[in-house]
Amino acid sequence: MRKKIIAGNWKMNNDLEQGLKLASEVMNIAKDEVNTDTKIVICPPFIHLASVGKLIAGSKVALGAQNCSAKVSGAFTGEVSVSMLKSIGVEYVILGHSERREYFNESNAFLAEKLNLVLAEGLTPIFCCGETLAQRNEGIHIDFVCQQLTDSLFHLSPEQMAKVVIAYEPIWAIGTGVTASTEQAEEMHKMIRSHFESKYGKEVAEEITIQYGGSCKASNAPELFSCSDIDGGLIGGASLVSRDFIEIVKAMK
Repeated sequence: MRKKIIAGNWKMNNDLEQGLKLASEVMNIAKDEVNTDTKIVICPPFIHLASVGKLIAGSKVALGAQNCSAKVSGAFTGEVSVSMLKSIGVEYVILGHSERREYFNESNAFLAEKLNLVLAEGLTPIFCCGETLAQRNEGIHIDFVCQQLTDSLFHLSPEQMAKVVIAYEPIWAIGTGVTASTEQAEEMHKMIRSHFESKYGKEVAEEITIQYGGSCKASNAPELFSCSDIDGGLIGGASLVSRDFIEIVKAMK
């Protein structure tokens, strides 16, 4: 059975005090109100990770990072390695978010390097893919997303692939307030699963968790999560409000 995962990507928001307050609220509300097997992950900024990790240790909430280095160690000023993240209790790492691809020019090949390191350390990558509005309007969105997945993931063994979480994020719906329709989201999730089936077979493809990311909020989460191929969400802005985030978690049945 596929894992249901809701991950909150805080991006570059909240100072440490605010971050600890938000993490505490999420942890305590989840303890009281979440009675499902849905995995809850919060991904604060790097400087929060150690403190937030200690706070949520042993709770229903797991710790995730928003990025990692493509290097194991060495003279790479400003970088944070996967082993460093693991040492403070990080379990998940977001890779290939559209903002990293656009603002920091992260290529598919570069992301494959990061992916290998995350898997080698036994952490779970949340690998993002998605198209721009121009690509969708041109009718090349399916080919574009398939190429992202092929270039970064298809070197993995079936056993490795089964450990990867996919987050489909239509770039045109991130932070815009525009959400892909239920039909659009389900079409892409089915296509992504079919693409993995073409490489790894039906058994592996059916076990891969595929999240939706793109202006998902408490009001539209129930409809999105009713789709058979949507297994959770990578939540941006709504993850910064504890009540809203938990309501999204509760919408995942």
